[in-house]
Amino acid sequence: MNNRDAIGSWLSGPRAAAEGMGADFGHRGERLGLPAEGSRSIAPVGRRLGALFIDWAISALIAYGLFAGGDLRSANNWALGVFLVLSLLTVGTIGSTPGKRLLGLRVVAVEGLGRLALWRVAVRTVLLGLAIPALVWDRDGRGLHDRLSGAVQVRI
Repeated sequence: MNNRDAIGSWLSGPRAAAEGMGADFGHRGERLGLPAEGSRSIAPVGRRLGALFIDWAISALIAYGLFAGGDLRSANNWALGVFLVLSLLTVGTIGSTPGKRLLGLRVVAVEGLGRLALWRVAVRTVLLGLAIPALVWDRDGRGLHDRLSGAVQVRI
């Protein structure tokens, strides 16, 4: 292996290096028994970020209108609380936030792929509020908050 190959594998990450050596990881969600594409497949990262943006915008508008009294800085502080309550209520009842619903995503339990139990939704929401667990992903694209709560985000 020459220096260019070594630098290229370092920049591409360990998965690309392992695949270059012949390792087969399969598609995202294969270990969970999910299809590669279509309904019930792992939600793409772009859609998940889009849903997060929509949900945060809704939360910020609610916080500004109901709690901030016209103060923009105060609205940002309230927006996190509104976002967490919104997530807890909507994922706990219908399985998706407004942003996820608009973009065709749903949060389901890994076992049986049915609705997530309310206590699992609460654990997921608390971890989501901490932000760091949502930024740590596994090779299936599941955040740590989803793994610890036994959830997976799928396409509808």
